[in-house]
Amino acid sequence: MGSYFAASQASLAVNLTLVEIGLLFVGLGILAWIALKFHVSSVPLFLLAGLALGKGGIAPLDVSEQFLNVGAEIGAILLLLVLGFEYSASELAASMKKRLDAGLMDIVLNALPAAVLAFILGYGWIGALAFAGIMFISSSGIASQLIRETGWGKSNVAKRVTSVLVFEDILMAPYLPILAAVTLGLSVWAGLISVAVALAVTLSIFLFAIGREIPGLKTLASRGPGVLLLLVFGSTLAAAGAATLAGFSGAVAAFLIGMLLTGEVAESLRSRFAPLREIFSAIFFLFFGLSISAVDVVDVLPIALAFSILGVAGKMAVGWWVGRDMTDRMSWRRIGAFLAPRGEFSMIIAATVVANTNLADLKEITLGVVVMTAIFSTLAIRYFRSQLDR
Repeated sequence: MGSYFAASQASLAVNLTLVEIGLLFVGLGILAWIALKFHVSSVPLFLLAGLALGKGGIAPLDVSEQFLNVGAEIGAILLLLVLGFEYSASELAASMKKRLDAGLMDIVLNALPAAVLAFILGYGWIGALAFAGIMFISSSGIASQLIRETGWGKSNVAKRVTSVLVFEDILMAPYLPILAAVTLGLSVWAGLISVAVALAVTLSIFLFAIGREIPGLKTLASRGPGVLLLLVFGSTLAAAGAATLAGFSGAVAAFLIGMLLTGEVAESLRSRFAPLREIFSAIFFLFFGLSISAVDVVDVLPIALAFSILGVAGKMAVGWWVGRDMTDRMSWRRIGAFLAPRGEFSMIIAATVVANTNLADLKEITLGVVVMTAIFSTLAIRYFRSQLDR
């Protein structure tokens, strides 16, 4: 009788958890629908929902932390994998060569000022390195969503925005291992070895991917798309996990795998991964909010606002640099507005640092920056219209 009662209790707990998780996804779907209806990014809404349901929120949620952790990790990996589908190695190389000046200006106007401000505020060298990355990297996910929603996907503005985003994403390959080495307190030699491995892996994949296709994948894309989906999904998760264990970024590893898959293969996978990416990326953003106390975010709002203003100014300056030769004076403003939001990579950086150090308020400040810059970008895109649009 006792064992039956225990089994019933366990079954009840599992079913209640399923109900709770189901209602959570329904809530995320409603928020995504609201964002779609008002033509805004859903990311700030997911983050704010996480705050409301997290520690110190309006209605704290008791969902398995392990489930959310794994879901968030898969979400980050899928975000970068699908982003990798958008580019080929040859396109990346050409883009980086063409926009090298813009990438350097991006570092000078965003990474360096953020590092200086962090150091002035007392976050030390580790904080300066973390904030440099957080404020340097734009959100490819939010930017691509805004470009798609505004109908400028084929425009020259979108091409120039993408070239800058690609440069930033590629620089994450050496940056994240450096950051991990610093936060883990590794020796100079261990840090150098970690960075060398990261650079070697990135360069090797570039050289392999240029002008080549992996044998057999094109046939699978047309005859066995389900098989291809399982193989790529499994390989990506395994590679990301192994990369993280080796001191390399799992997210960047996923991006590089996506970059290997081009043409018809990438097109087939992109359409099939899109729903999975939406589900798990929503979990990723929600969990980031759940892991933070709303009270703590309020306490650091002035600092988050300072970084947001600095970050928006830096990205608008990069937009001017990239689009200064365009005839429509609103073009460079649009480029800057598309680049302004911070998102998935910024939060990955913050989570990495917080997991390895006791750096206070980093996740809270990053959440504030992501929400503020995403809202600015959404409103600015509506305002920065040409005379013809008006």
